[in-house]
Amino acid sequence: MLHKLVTGPMNVVKKIGEKVQEEADKELYDLPTIQQKLVQLQMMYELEEIPEDAYKEKEEELLQRYEIAKRKEMEQWEELTKQKKE
Repeated sequence: MLHKLVTGPMNVVKKIGEKVQEEADKELYDLPTIQQKLVQLQMMYELEEIPEDAYKEKEEELLQRYEIAKRKEMEQWEELTKQKKE
C-alpha cells in the first residue's frame, strides 16, 4: 500500500511526460504540418515579409524536419510489413 502511495504520483508524472513527448514529436514531425509551414514560409518570402537569410534558415530547419519525418514514416511502414509477414 505504501509503495503505491509513493510510486503512484511518479507514474502519473511519467505518463504525462510521455504524452507531452508524443505530442511534441507529432507537432515537430507531422508531414502535412511541415508541408504547410513550408508553403507559408515561401509565401512570406515572396511577399517580402521576411528577409532572405531568415527564409533560408527557416527553410533549412523545416527541410531537415521533413527528412526526419519521412525517415520515421518509412521505418513505420517497414515495421508494419515485417509484422504482416510474421
